[in-house]
Amino acid sequence: MAEEQTAGQANSEGSEQKVQFAIQRIYIKDLSFEAPLGAHAFRKQWKPSIHQELNTKSSKIDENLYEVVLTLTITVKIEEETAFLVEVQQGGAFTIAGLEGQHLAHALNTACPQILFPYAREAIDGVVTKGSFPALMLPPVNFDALFAQALQRAQEQAQGKAGAAEEAPTVN
Repeated sequence: MAEEQTAGQANSEGSEQKVQFAIQRIYIKDLSFEAPLGAHAFRKQWKPSIHQELNTKSSKIDENLYEVVLTLTITVKIEEETAFLVEVQQGGAFTIAGLEGQHLAHALNTACPQILFPYAREAIDGVVTKGSFPALMLPPVNFDALFAQALQRAQEQAQGKAGAAEEAPTVN
């Protein structure tokens, strides 16, 4: 009897769209490594300054299929000279169904990059060590916090533009 459903229950469950999220493929879209100082970098005392840039971009490939690309750029300097620069575009193809609007944007900007980040970190570490530099272990990234900050900035900019339009003098 526990398995029996009323017609009303079956219809309401059938009308709800189920959320689907699946990884189709993870790949390196682009990888670049430069060591402009060459062998001179190894003659200097290794006290690097490390600068990290992070960006995500997503695009719809097909119905329910999205490509998300996480771009990480790491610049390491010794005494104001660039010892090495490495950039990876870690891509992923994801099936996402049953999400729309803000929920879809959240998945594309947080869940997908969170999956891609360890792969990008490993690719960077591998190419840096192959360049004969010390291993570079990047710290974890809180993509939820970054997404919340981006939303807040966008909201503040929208309010700023609306406020500027209200304060603008009218010309008759």
